[in-house]
Amino acid sequence: MAADASETMSDISQLLIPRGFRFGATKAGLKASGRTDFAVIVADAPASAAAAFTGNRVSAAPLQVDKEHLRATGGRVCAVGQAGLDAARATCAAAAEVFGCAADEVFPSSTGIIGVPLPAEKLIAVMPELAAQLGSEPDHFQQVAEAILTTDTVVKAAFLHFHVEDDQGVGREVRIAAFCKGAGMIHPQLVPHATMLVYILTDAEADAAVLQSYLNDAIELSFNRISVDGDTSTNDTVLLLASGAGGVHIGAGHAEFAEALTQVCTSLAKQIVADGEGITHVVELRIDGAASDADALKAAKAIAHSPLVKTAWAGCDPNWGRLMAAIGYSGAQIDPERIDIWFGEQRICRNGGRAEEFDEAAAHAYLRQREFAILIELNQGEGKCVFWTTDLTAEYVHINADYST
Repeated sequence: MAADASETMSDISQLLIPRGFRFGATKAGLKASGRTDFAVIVADAPASAAAAFTGNRVSAAPLQVDKEHLRATGGRVCAVGQAGLDAARATCAAAAEVFGCAADEVFPSSTGIIGVPLPAEKLIAVMPELAAQLGSEPDHFQQVAEAILTTDTVVKAAFLHFHVEDDQGVGREVRIAAFCKGAGMIHPQLVPHATMLVYILTDAEADAAVLQSYLNDAIELSFNRISVDGDTSTNDTVLLLASGAGGVHIGAGHAEFAEALTQVCTSLAKQIVADGEGITHVVELRIDGAASDADALKAAKAIAHSPLVKTAWAGCDPNWGRLMAAIGYSGAQIDPERIDIWFGEQRICRNGGRAEEFDEAAAHAYLRQREFAILIELNQGEGKCVFWTTDLTAEYVHINADYST
């Protein structure tokens, strides 16, 4: 059973919120809008943690602190967040004192204009108030999900729960709940293997190394398969916390947990794309028949990052030649005379040339939908991938042309 952002937060049962966590959000005065801008997730006991960070070699200060803390604790955190190495460490120290944990059990995250330090003193000043507001109700979860938004227009959340039988045949519930932010500067390249911040919580119990393996697999098929504008943020973070409060141990090779985690991550990834800055179209790219999965991904990314392709989509222009050009420079192994392309159910290109049945008016009408799918068959092998992306509009340029002013 799953629920996502298509349901309002008030419709979500408390049963879907993982046990062992409390949430709080407040106004620290960081946003000019006056909205809530500082949030915490507190684990009632040290939780096992797995994380993935941006592949950008210029990374934000909190990410450096996060890596230090995960190494120091062996993947045990309690959670919090914000800015500049000194400020981040000062914030962690204050959080540790207020929330009763060690400083290296605090996991800070931030977003904002690159190079502009955030005032730690504002965060530290409101921490006692924030601690007093902590709670585990759905409303508290919603407050945190709202506080991390920047250019986002909607809250992005996903929920799922399933049952596992123990050795005595008694069913126990595992809950997963997650929320994220992200609308622009979206082309995550998370490692191992506008900014995206993702927080995933479960009340299952698992070792940090096992959690990391599950997370790596899940993000490869979700967050590493999306792009809004092709820019990789300095702050991208995905954090997975397991409180163990549900009493279910998840070891390696647990197929149901792996599937559930991938579903939650994929739901959030698609919600990020759907809320992309200034977008008018969400596009699902399906690349089949590539020489390898890696080649399929190369082709998908070349298409998703092409300004000519993305602006054609903005104009609902069925210019399939631009797709061919992007595939050609993608670095994937291809034979241009073997490529086939479909817009939905309509065959547009056959064997590298215009399909006889190509109906330009019908193709244009299909591309006028807010969401549409493009299938490309390379006919080179068994490699494949699914990738979600957007068009590129004048509104996106407007949003980002004066972002800091």
